[in-house]
Amino acid sequence: MGKKKQITSEEAYREALVMLAPGTRIREAISAILQSGTGALICLGDTKRLSKLSEGGVELNAEVTPQLLYELSKMDGAIILTPDAGRILYANRFLKPSASFPSIETGTRHRTAQRLAAQAKCMVIAVSQRRSSVTLYINEIRHVLNDVSTLVKKAEQAAQTLEKYMSVLQTALTELTTREFQDVVTIFDVCRAVQRAEMVERIAHEIEPYIVELGTEGRLIELQVKELLIPIHEARLVVKDYFREKPGVTEESVRVALRSTPQDDILNLSCVSNALGFGPNLRDVDTYLTPRGFRVLSATHRLPKPIIDNLVSQFGNLQKIIRAPKDELVKVEGVGDVLAERIRVSINLLRNQLALDDRR
Repeated sequence: MGKKKQITSEEAYREALVMLAPGTRIREAISAILQSGTGALICLGDTKRLSKLSEGGVELNAEVTPQLLYELSKMDGAIILTPDAGRILYANRFLKPSASFPSIETGTRHRTAQRLAAQAKCMVIAVSQRRSSVTLYINEIRHVLNDVSTLVKKAEQAAQTLEKYMSVLQTALTELTTREFQDVVTIFDVCRAVQRAEMVERIAHEIEPYIVELGTEGRLIELQVKELLIPIHEARLVVKDYFREKPGVTEESVRVALRSTPQDDILNLSCVSNALGFGPNLRDVDTYLTPRGFRVLSATHRLPKPIIDNLVSQFGNLQKIIRAPKDELVKVEGVGDVLAERIRVSINLLRNQLALDDRR
């Protein structure tokens, strides 16, 4: 058997949020503990590791139920569960993490929880009696759980922001398409569309933890966000259409560069231009670029991806595809008489629709 794949702290954090979402057994137990005005320390992780860093208590090996967790929390010590939160291994267990692991916490319970999570690479939930709060420690990550109403408000505000940015992005994409048909696209036009797409992706990434933490309570917001993000696939194709092919610059390397660009820098179009392979100098905004055509072709009656790839490979760019007569299109692998005619009609329909929208 191969070794078990190691997950990152970010992946472990996401799994922890799912485990603690409203509707789960642990969250139900935590709610009962908070309502009763008591506290608790609940640990989930590698059994051997946690056994070495704790002692005493009562060995149970019982199935997890919210009622049992609540009753066991009345004891002073920690409760240790299996990594999947399926069974309770120990209750009233004394934790003894090393003091060499740093902690920003002041309370004994929270300081112990933070050090144990870092040392044992596990998940620890500290329910505070005094603060009436729940703090999650997962490896080196610390997160204070919000109540459902606060989470819903934050998620709804973020979704509204996403909707505004998506509207701006769609406007930029429409303008870009119009300029592509006119063959007057500049570096500025491309960078602006890529920048707005990246901003939308970042906002969507920020909403995701809220939805995960909300669990069943976040389904409507999740559906709303998915609906808003439908056009993002089209936006991603702008990079594929325009990145400058040269040593060290590929479509994937551009995406990595954009994702790793700090928030303040992504607002600077020069940084976007540099990531695309054109360099940071945007003074040559009058230099016209021609798209390869992936984005416009993908919008024409859902052409199969292999056909789009073959068209771009055969003709090189969108303008040549637009101007190609039917007998030239038929020569492309996978394109017959019917499909060739459909491509020509679809491109003309899209161009006419843009012209109609422009006159409104």
